[in-house]
Amino acid sequence: MRPVSGEWVGSVGVGVLAGATEYMDEPAVAVMLADLPAGEFRVFSGMARAPAAGERTASGAEAAHFAIVHGDPGAQDMPGLIEDMSGKVASGFLVGGLSSSRGASCQVANAVLRGGLSGVVLSSAIPVVTRLTQGCTPLGLDAGAPARHVVTEGERNIIVSLDGRPALEVFLEDIGEVLARDLRRAARFVHAGIPVPGSDTGDYTVRNLVGIDPRNRLIAIGAPVEKGMPVMFCKRDAQSAREDLERMLESIAQETGRRNGGRPRGGLYYSCLGRGAHMFGARSAELEIIRARLGEFPLVGFFCNGEVSHDRLYGYTGVLALFL
Repeated sequence: MRPVSGEWVGSVGVGVLAGATEYMDEPAVAVMLADLPAGEFRVFSGMARAPAAGERTASGAEAAHFAIVHGDPGAQDMPGLIEDMSGKVASGFLVGGLSSSRGASCQVANAVLRGGLSGVVLSSAIPVVTRLTQGCTPLGLDAGAPARHVVTEGERNIIVSLDGRPALEVFLEDIGEVLARDLRRAARFVHAGIPVPGSDTGDYTVRNLVGIDPRNRLIAIGAPVEKGMPVMFCKRDAQSAREDLERMLESIAQETGRRNGGRPRGGLYYSCLGRGAHMFGARSAELEIIRARLGEFPLVGFFCNGEVSHDRLYGYTGVLALFL
């Protein structure tokens, strides 16, 4: 995205998105030129600060209201950096993604950078709407509600017991007999879901299973665990992902229609590396669904190593932000 003063923000990705087309593992550049009012945005990075809390622009708008962010997947405590940045914008909302690359991971914030977070902070004078769509389905929904468990013993990222029982025993019950026969296959399709505290929409973050120990009946996930933490198991499901994407698009279309007559000025889409053709069956199918519901408008994005929405780092999700 290029604001009117000639400032740049962006990221590298193994795949980039432009309009209704995905470019994966091939040379490509996606660029959006944004005619933003002078003084209503500020590029930030480790070398340039975001607006301070309570700061106002010349128009009287909140200087720090919403932020578009890009991050280094190798940075320490990225979830903490995201939460901290969320606290610096009045809406609490960030959108963005972590760089993905076959080589060095780089960001752009008026310079080529590595490490931490960078991006652009927008004032409240720039209207943006955003939604998130999940790419996994919690196990147990066919029984009416997800099967939720509580960590009763764990260390670092290793779950020793759930609900007072060996963690692997609970895991095998949840995934069912067919997947339980092949744990290597199960680890590719089943993930840990961590419910978001206080969410009234059943929101959750997804983390990979990174280890299964049949002898000691342990499982390891791609996140720290602690006693009392809620956990459920989720399965990547193409049909459910499509249905949730369509649900998200209907919701954001209604919001856009109320505020801007139905046609966004432009949009940003951050999609997980595990989505795209892997999940929707064909290259560009995900973007075609977006275009079919929202119509033609400028859209850019990339496939991420993790997606940012609100104040959290997600996985296997799609994050859409529309300029009105």
